[in-house]
Amino acid sequence: MLKKRFAVIFCWATIVYAATAVADEGPREIQDNSFLIEEAYNQEDGVIQHIQAFSLHKGGSWAYTFTQEWPVPGQTHQLSYTIPVDRTVEDGRGKTGIGDVALNYRYQAVLKDNIAFAPRFSVLLPTGGYKKGLGSGTVGYQINLPLSVKLSDRFVTHYNLGMTFTPNSKDQVGGKADTFSTNYGASVIYLASKNLNLMLEAAGSSDQIVVGSGRTDNENSLFINPGLRYAVDCKVKGMDVLQIVPGISFPIGVGPSKGEYGVLAYLSIEHSLF
Repeated sequence: MLKKRFAVIFCWATIVYAATAVADEGPREIQDNSFLIEEAYNQEDGVIQHIQAFSLHKGGSWAYTFTQEWPVPGQTHQLSYTIPVDRTVEDGRGKTGIGDVALNYRYQAVLKDNIAFAPRFSVLLPTGGYKKGLGSGTVGYQINLPLSVKLSDRFVTHYNLGMTFTPNSKDQVGGKADTFSTNYGASVIYLASKNLNLMLEAAGSSDQIVVGSGRTDNENSLFINPGLRYAVDCKVKGMDVLQIVPGISFPIGVGPSKGEYGVLAYLSIEHSLF
């Protein structure tokens, strides 16, 4: 396990050095969603974003999400939805299905040269099969507070703090209890060149799970996630019409998640509505 962690850190450090050495264009902030951390930038006027993420974890479990973000009608207000598909593996048996779909509204409360703040409120629909452990079996409510701060021409940081309340959440046999969970995280992004970002994230959560009628237990997680993303700009007659941002990262469990690891692939596509 130590060798695997060292290999990931060594590869990431090598990429940092190489990107810095070859960067011949000035840095540019790629205002996108990070992998585990939510950035505080709403979609620009007239621009829609499609986001896909696939993570493969130790033991063979995996998670896929598709998110689509819309300005309504401009950058101040944003609507989006997220569709998760998960595969869990327990006792050698896998269960695959759609999880609870999220409908999201986000308000661009602050957007200045060096700071952005965009609180989000989400309704979690009971679309996942709770009998398979893929959903809560009831409507949930979530708040997240993303803050983005540009420290210099080369460094940007992002911070998250959120909570989820799910009344009458169900376990796999139908037991019900109210659950309350929190999430938190921070990241630093190095703008290596005009199109390349090097990223280091830390994200954790404290989740209540139902273990019987009126009874809950706590599950905690914490991951460090080094990675990178690269923006491909597509132009027509000198005008940007499409931006494609692929990325990859390597989540490593620490603390309550010690011994866990995986790989995460990311793809964002932004284009004009008109």
